[in-house]
Amino acid sequence: MTFMKSLLGATAMALTAGAALAEPAIIFDLGGKFDKSFNEAAFNGATRWAQETGGTFKELEMQSEAQREQALRRLAESGANPIVMTGFAFGDVLNTVAPDFPETKFAIVDMVVDQPNVKSVVFNEHEGSYLVGMLAALASKTGTVGFIGGMDIPLIRKFGCGYAQGVKAVNPDATIVLNMTGTTPAAWNDPVKGAELAKGQKAQGADVIYAAAGGTGVGVLQAAADEGVLSIGVDSNQNYLHPGKVLTSMVKKVDNAVYEAFKEGTDLKPGLNVMGLANDGVSYAMDENNASLVTPEMQAQVDAAAEKIKSGEITVHDYMADNTCPAATF
Repeated sequence: MTFMKSLLGATAMALTAGAALAEPAIIFDLGGKFDKSFNEAAFNGATRWAQETGGTFKELEMQSEAQREQALRRLAESGANPIVMTGFAFGDVLNTVAPDFPETKFAIVDMVVDQPNVKSVVFNEHEGSYLVGMLAALASKTGTVGFIGGMDIPLIRKFGCGYAQGVKAVNPDATIVLNMTGTTPAAWNDPVKGAELAKGQKAQGADVIYAAAGGTGVGVLQAAADEGVLSIGVDSNQNYLHPGKVLTSMVKKVDNAVYEAFKEGTDLKPGLNVMGLANDGVSYAMDENNASLVTPEMQAQVDAAAEKIKSGEITVHDYMADNTCPAATF
């Protein structure tokens, strides 16, 4: 029985024996804490806090969209504080629930909720995506690269648009094939569809494919490896999934966001926190698994661009600012 089922079961049992204590808690979005991507990064941050402090935390994995509000209320009623949730889809629910628990601190990743007891953590995903887009163009032999997003929402188009701009910065004549997996939350957890899209992009000439699709991306990376083309992971460092076949990963420091929220505890400071290149909120991954794929010259070129982004010399277009993408068409 999962934690979620026991939490919402008819017995309405206490979450933990120490429910009266102010333990922090984390709610994972659909796809689960071991999605090898976004949720898993969040879990790693919570685990790091527990290992360093010896503390314990409550955790909850979503089973369906319908459970969001009930789950959040149950955690707040249990005395959990602060409560961290991963994913934009919690935004409306948190906006409703937070005022009912003014003494509880909440943190949400990937959405802005303007409440006096909420910390909103958002990322400059377009900046990190620009860098991996440059690497894609530098590694591509066909001049065609791909992007596969999860749910078709402005946030994921933000990834794709930054990626396209980075590709075009290296090769203005490059072709960029963009696909989204779907228009419902199921798009985050459909590796079979991800694999089909990856094969379709290869058929169109793409030899590097960037997946920003949560659990669906695992299927993209697998298919790319099977088909003999390179892939790019997202959120967590996914280079290890297919050593020598994943060009890099656009790492989004969700783990740091969760770790810091847990560390602040009941003193969590509400407001907006933006994590980008300038404050090590996003990066591209280099390790022994992709060292043979990224030459020192490629890395130097990308690192130079990163410094220009930090200084403001290069401005990466933010799709969510005006819902346009000059470098590609969705």
